[in-house]
Amino acid sequence: RPGRPTPGDAVVSAEPRSGAADQRPIADYALLSDCQSAALVDGDGCVVWYCPSRFDGPSVFASLLDPSAGEWRLSPSGGEFDSTRRYLDGSLVLETTFSTASGEAWLTDALLLGDGERGHGIGLRSPHVLVRVFEMRAGTMDVAGAFLPRPEYGLVTPELAVGTTGVLAESAGMRFRLAGPPPDRVVRGEARWDRRLQVGDRLVFALHSAPGDGPEPQPWEQAEVVRRLADTVAAWRSWSQLHQRYEGPWRNLVLHSGRVLQGLTYAPTGAVIAAATTSLPETVGGSRNWDYRYAWIRDASMTLRAQGIAACPDEATAFLAWVVGAAAGPGPGGAGRMQVVYGVAGEYDLSERELPHLLGWRASSPVRVGNDACAQNQLDLGGELLDAVHRLADQLGELDPATAEFLVAVVDEAAARWQEPDNSIWESRIPRQRYLYSALMCWVALDRGLALGDRLGPLGAQRRQSWRKTAALIASTISCEGWNETVGAYTQAFGSTTLDASALMLAITGLIPAGDPRMRATVERIAEELSAPCGLLYRYLGEDGLDGDEATFLLCTYWLVECYALAGELDRATELFERATAYANDVGLLSEEADPYSGQLLGNFPQSLSHVGLINAAWAITEAARLLPSKKGLRGR
Repeated sequence: RPGRPTPGDAVVSAEPRSGAADQRPIADYALLSDCQSAALVDGDGCVVWYCPSRFDGPSVFASLLDPSAGEWRLSPSGGEFDSTRRYLDGSLVLETTFSTASGEAWLTDALLLGDGERGHGIGLRSPHVLVRVFEMRAGTMDVAGAFLPRPEYGLVTPELAVGTTGVLAESAGMRFRLAGPPPDRVVRGEARWDRRLQVGDRLVFALHSAPGDGPEPQPWEQAEVVRRLADTVAAWRSWSQLHQRYEGPWRNLVLHSGRVLQGLTYAPTGAVIAAATTSLPETVGGSRNWDYRYAWIRDASMTLRAQGIAACPDEATAFLAWVVGAAAGPGPGGAGRMQVVYGVAGEYDLSERELPHLLGWRASSPVRVGNDACAQNQLDLGGELLDAVHRLADQLGELDPATAEFLVAVVDEAAARWQEPDNSIWESRIPRQRYLYSALMCWVALDRGLALGDRLGPLGAQRRQSWRKTAALIASTISCEGWNETVGAYTQAFGSTTLDASALMLAITGLIPAGDPRMRATVERIAEELSAPCGLLYRYLGEDGLDGDEATFLLCTYWLVECYALAGELDRATELFERATAYANDVGLLSEEADPYSGQLLGNFPQSLSHVGLINAAWAITEAARLLPSKKGLRGR
């Protein structure tokens, strides 16, 4: 992958970065999560993104998007050093190893989970504390730290008060207390440390955050911080041991992706966010920069299906309750009409706005918060939700009457509206069309509603005949009008000549068998026309009403892997799976897209649907190999 930096392979400098052009590659970031909020740490030991309390809340560190928007550095100083990283086994606790000419040290970073939380309950009582422990393992090392909180996406530079227990900052309706060794100096809202450490020495920090109108966060003793860090590792491992039972090729990658998806889940409600960040661009310097820190019904439903493979899907009950509470409540839709995307607590108004004071990652502007997709019309949502419920029906058990009634309304909505034009899965901003994918997912809603049978109660039973008739009509329409004889493939919309990777879902959902001649022709046309030189797929190459370009989509590439596997082409499936998965960074994280020429990860990070794609593609290959016993020796680890 030419031009792609890999953390730890090169000698890096501890000098602070001075401008947007110097911001690290997206692949250099690692995720921390307490299942309520998220932080990103780069390979130099710098926290470049942190939104306390909620994934979609205002940041306190955002140098990810502008060098002046706050960060927390802790790394070797005074010369060159090497760094390598890993997550502690079975967890999202990050360990970075620093090596210099004179010594070696470990930096352990975590967002703490609730004290004593285990198994299903992790994240419900998260204390909103970011912990960093820098510990010498060999020799000596000069270490520099800099704490620059900048709340409200960098708009505020708070005054820092220093005491014997650390640093206190109060601003923008939040209070922050950094417990740990007092800083050596404080200048203009920046606290700095310069220490020489020897074997056995360690620096222990805990950043507490709390609402400004609440009690002042109380500092913890060093021993308590270390204990809580160990408890958080144990909490993650208990979740992994209880939930994760996948056995098959690429097991470590699949299980790690399952933990990433859990890390992108807002535990108090069960909502799953699309990614931990906002406004990381689809091309460097581009303007396709969106806020992904919200819960898309589509993404979350796909995540639940993947968690059924990578983890025990007990979270499905909480998620379904969240969907019913959000979509069946007094919102702008009607019965069964879901909004495209919600806030993590079910908020409807996600009005999009720009933050012009932020430069953007590598000068990719504008930076946006909120997402106007909340007001779009997308008809595919019911299919994704019903498919997830159908796949997890045994785990969900008997549905309560309110949930069954809501799901019946969702299926009815799909049956009534499947012929309408919409914005569809890619949220285009051109005039609405009758998209093939939207019609397909309306068929899925009806098909899965029928398959759920008695679980949907008496009301569902009354609808079966009409649902069956409408499902057959949709299938016939897709077969006749979705196919374009001139193109030789199923296309993006009825009457369109544009190829779209979402047509691969015809086989994945089961409407058209992967071995059907038209389906095979569609797969080959998509593989030929939408593939970049690196082998990854673009979503489509048509007009979408947005300025600028975009890179290849990892999810679409994994869809192609699934289609190959479903058609029994295991060698092609395995080769493409490994090609796509090679873009994961050194700690196994994927963004939304990858640049087909430089190899850089692009787009918001880490992206839930990319990890969903990885899990589902690995499973598809595993199942195909099981059904084709002559195909042995898959290369997956």
